[in-house]
Amino acid sequence: MEQALYVYNTLTRQKEVFKPLHAPHVGMYVCGPTVYGDAHLGHARPAITFDIIFRFLKHLGYKVRYVRNITDVGHLEHDADEGEDKIAKKARLEELEPMEVAQYYTNRFHDAMAALGCLPPSIEPHATGHIIEQIQLVKEILANGFAYESNGSIYFDVEAYNKEHQYGILSGRSLENTKDASRELAGVGEKKNQADFALWKAAQPEHIMRWPSPWSDGFPGWHCECTAMGRKYLGSHFDIHGGGMDLVFPHHECEIAQAVASQGDPMVKYWIHNNMITINGQKMGKSLGNFITLPQFFSGDHPQLERAYSPMTIRFFILQAHYRSTVDFSNEALQAAEKGLERLMDAWKTLGQITPSNGQATIGAATVAELEQHCYDAMCDDFNTPIVISNLFEASRIINSIADKKETISAEALEALRKFFSLWVFDLLGLKATNTDGANEAREEAFGHVVDMLLEQRMKAKQNKDWATSDLIRDQLTALGFEVKDTKDGFTWKLNK
Repeated sequence: MEQALYVYNTLTRQKEVFKPLHAPHVGMYVCGPTVYGDAHLGHARPAITFDIIFRFLKHLGYKVRYVRNITDVGHLEHDADEGEDKIAKKARLEELEPMEVAQYYTNRFHDAMAALGCLPPSIEPHATGHIIEQIQLVKEILANGFAYESNGSIYFDVEAYNKEHQYGILSGRSLENTKDASRELAGVGEKKNQADFALWKAAQPEHIMRWPSPWSDGFPGWHCECTAMGRKYLGSHFDIHGGGMDLVFPHHECEIAQAVASQGDPMVKYWIHNNMITINGQKMGKSLGNFITLPQFFSGDHPQLERAYSPMTIRFFILQAHYRSTVDFSNEALQAAEKGLERLMDAWKTLGQITPSNGQATIGAATVAELEQHCYDAMCDDFNTPIVISNLFEASRIINSIADKKETISAEALEALRKFFSLWVFDLLGLKATNTDGANEAREEAFGHVVDMLLEQRMKAKQNKDWATSDLIRDQLTALGFEVKDTKDGFTWKLNK
């Protein structure tokens, strides 16, 4: 496909043509979770967003190295470089080793991502495995005059940096605004000014997670890990850095400053950020205590959930909105997503039962080609998955029309339609049919035979003009949630959830 791909770059605040630095190779770094609790719906969104980008770039022929980190040290309770390490605090409360906590929730995160249909990244580095690289980064920033030592901790000197470069280039904040926003934060005492951030923190006696460094026994600042690991695995200049919009400031802003302060220029060409999942209009997050974890969605075990929702329903719910728009959680929205997903899966099932027309067909290969082009146009316009889904719904309408004998399709178009549907639904959107294990399939098949037998009895009753029995069977099936349609060849049915 010869078509330009446009991506929205947070750094320039506009859509730009995607031109990799070293085509066909693409380097993509995405901020992963801090593993001190189960992943929630807010974590699912970047995972699914960048999974879609990963899939589509590979489909276009790029060789993508996708790096997504695991934060297992350095993320303190407060962005002002104060408070307890989030993982160490969880370990203290549960009387575990910090690495037990990190490993447990890393495993749980992987399980949730697999359930959501997210492909694993090419590399998944851990912050604790790259302390040496982070110390080296701090040394470079110190040597270039953009950091200072204070009581064994090293802080980035934002004021010194801002004299030669621009701090706030990503978020649009000025240094003065940053100082104002930081004025009430605790722990400013050992910093030169409020906006400075920790590159290395000296560990207090009670701090479990600590490593030796030239300055103190301590641990790296939260922002260091991504700069150090991104450079290690993708080089000093790479194509895409992604994450949630809540990371623009301070995390990604500080990453840019660290890169420029250490090597003289920025590392990242395109900054891509997904918007937030909200609940009653407020960002869903652990720090706000208003989150619902992914295992809770899958089990339905949460007071705000009316029932359980499958991982594919969650994925479809997220893909129905453009990644840069907010998505508000509600049971109604999830149930609508469930019906939309079911509509696609029903169409795929029906597609396998359709036979081509022997004569003149109303649906030809050109119709399918047009649908496919619309999908490429949407994805090449900053990964617009809602438009892709609307075209898949149009394909579903066509499939159902053919099945209902309202339209006919040529053999060439039928083969193209099957390839198109399979590529876009399963390979690129990453959706899959649920309940596909053998036991469920056997139960569903037996269940279907029973319904068919009942409807065959209804047909015989109609032939015998036994309208009372015919109506009784139909009415009882309708009451149980079945939708029955009479056709020229007999009947069709489906179970509405």
